[in-house]
Amino acid sequence: QVQLVESGGGLVQTGGSLRLSCAASGNIFEIYAMGWHRQPPGKQRELVAVSVSGGSTNFAESVSGRFNISRDNAKNMVYLQMNSLKPEDTAVYYCNAVLKTSAFVTARGYWGQGTQVTVSS
Repeated sequence: QVQLVESGGGLVQTGGSLRLSCAASGNIFEIYAMGWHRQPPGKQRELVAVSVSGGSTNFAESVSGRFNISRDNAKNMVYLQMNSLKPEDTAVYYCNAVLKTSAFVTARGYWGQGTQVTVSS
């Protein structure tokens, strides 16, 4: 059993900052990637940022230069620092991880329950 728990969402004004945190726990053998997706109201879920074990990161063009992703591998945590927030960043933000629960299974994706981020204009 694997759990991903997000925290840090909330209401912020345009131009403000928020930091989201996500902790992965449970039966984790190896994590290959951790990242964040978001689902704006009435829209599909979209990738925000991903951090691949080994160091590479990737960002959606809409957040590049404003958001940063970081990890604490010892704690199985991933963070999303969001700066210069805009109303269009309003969404439910989901943490996700690609990991193995043992050496004998295929890696698969896991999702958190989501945290609401609202940016007021």
